[in-house]
Amino acid sequence: MPRVKVPRKSTSVDMTAMCDVAFLLLSFFILTTKFKASDALAVTTPKSVSTKVVDNKNVVLITMDKEGKAYISLGDEDKDEKEAVIDLIDQWKGLSLTAAEKKSWLAPSSYIGVPFSQLKSFLQLTPDQVKNFKSPGIPVTDTANNEMEMWVRAVQSAYQGKKMNLLLKGDNDAKYPVFKGIMTALKKNEIFKFSMVTDPQGVPEGTDLWKTNQRNPGKATDAE
Repeated sequence: MPRVKVPRKSTSVDMTAMCDVAFLLLSFFILTTKFKASDALAVTTPKSVSTKVVDNKNVVLITMDKEGKAYISLGDEDKDEKEAVIDLIDQWKGLSLTAAEKKSWLAPSSYIGVPFSQLKSFLQLTPDQVKNFKSPGIPVTDTANNEMEMWVRAVQSAYQGKKMNLLLKGDNDAKYPVFKGIMTALKKNEIFKFSMVTDPQGVPEGTDLWKTNQRNPGKATDAE
């Protein structure tokens, strides 16, 4: 007796549900992704080998660019400390800063890179004007007028009772006199411990820094 053949039918899979899930996941990642903000100051840091990851809390960053200019900035989350610093500078130097001028210092990625004599006019600039502004830098090379000393003193007072993470970020072509002036300002305020921000290279596999770089490739970290 011949075997009955079952007619073949093409298989049809409904992909509607799969597409919905894919678009939901895509929407989730787009809405939750946080992009790294671009650096306000372009600096090419030197390379080094380090095994330590810098703490990103209570950060005070002193930057030296290749033109020999010095800048200071605080973490965007440290708004109370930023307010305390600008209030102290205003009080000590008698600048008569307005509330609006002080508020501009609280903006994300804000920095100071001007002498005290230009601070008031600098804080009056709009964000677009700041991008095109050529900062002369905070005076640090004149031993009789090292203004970084007062900025560091104000920062110390603002972070009193907290662990302050002081970072120095210098361009690979930064001038030595600027670095020496910053060191003098730190010593005058009895600060002898800080971290240097560098571009990690050849990080030993398995260290905390290696694991961090695997999660955030290309992210600069520090070396003491």
